[in-house]
Amino acid sequence: MKTHAQSLPRLSLPRLATPAAALLLGAGVLVGLAASPAAAQDWPARPISLVVPFPPGGTTDVLARALGEKLSARLGQPVVVESKPGAGATIGADYVARAKPDGYTLLVGAVHHTIAPSVYPRLSYDFQKDFAPLTTIAMVPNVLVVNAERNPAKSVQELVTQLKAEPARATYGSNGNGTAQHMIGTEFQAQTGAALTHVPYKGSGPLTTDLLGGQILMSFDTITPVLPHIRTGKLRALAISTRERSAALPDVPTLAEAGLKDFNIGTWFGVLAPAGTPEPVLAKLSTEMVAVIQSPEFGKTMAEIGAQPVGNSREEMTKQISDETAKFSALVKAANIRIE
Repeated sequence: MKTHAQSLPRLSLPRLATPAAALLLGAGVLVGLAASPAAAQDWPARPISLVVPFPPGGTTDVLARALGEKLSARLGQPVVVESKPGAGATIGADYVARAKPDGYTLLVGAVHHTIAPSVYPRLSYDFQKDFAPLTTIAMVPNVLVVNAERNPAKSVQELVTQLKAEPARATYGSNGNGTAQHMIGTEFQAQTGAALTHVPYKGSGPLTTDLLGGQILMSFDTITPVLPHIRTGKLRALAISTRERSAALPDVPTLAEAGLKDFNIGTWFGVLAPAGTPEPVLAKLSTEMVAVIQSPEFGKTMAEIGAQPVGNSREEMTKQISDETAKFSALVKAANIRIE
């Protein structure tokens, strides 16, 4: 039986054996070779989606909208923020991991995604293999806050005394199991000896609502969603979770200053594309995002919400993710945290 390859020369070569035919064939080959780069140069040709794995109103949502507005102007296409919350930010991550790798569906990821592999035994994606990091938007400190109208504690020491005296009230909220807030609460409990009850939420919006309503005693949320309530006096900030104090709350001590040894857990937020996205698209996305993040105007916006803009390279963000994954793996193992 003759194969297609065997019969092809007899069918085609005699008919193309003229100078004009040869020129046409050569032109067709060149067009075919150029098609892929041209397609990359034409990107973006339609709206881009920034998937936020938390409900609207939280830090991730605020940062995504701030970035998306400026990025849209630079790319000439709408950048739409799409919320897909749940399961400690893993539902949104799974959605983007499965998306077509064409640069039109991106994940606004966070430190939470470097914790998830250690606490969720059956994740449907590999955060370090199934995503292509683009850049880190900002670093945001977490802050220990209590309801100022319902809680008399003015310091970490006073709060710890209260927690030990009233263990039934010792509840703290987080953005979900396996998030940075969960890790901070676990470490806080280990260092203070206070027995805390963890109450996971889908995001900062519902968490802050319950904190203001008195349903939970305290939280270790990022500074952005609670800062307005701290400024109005409804919430009282007792400590910052990172090594250094926050410029937005310069008079609030760090947890390390309050006596919790070497305490240093904050939250970073960044953008990632599905693995396999064309290199020219990744390069363009990274370049345009970094330009936005490092602009004075964006820096001013970040300062207003207590965030520190970063805008690092793709390689730097990749290393950041690797380092954080190893760090939290050790913390999770030490605390024996496991979520089914």
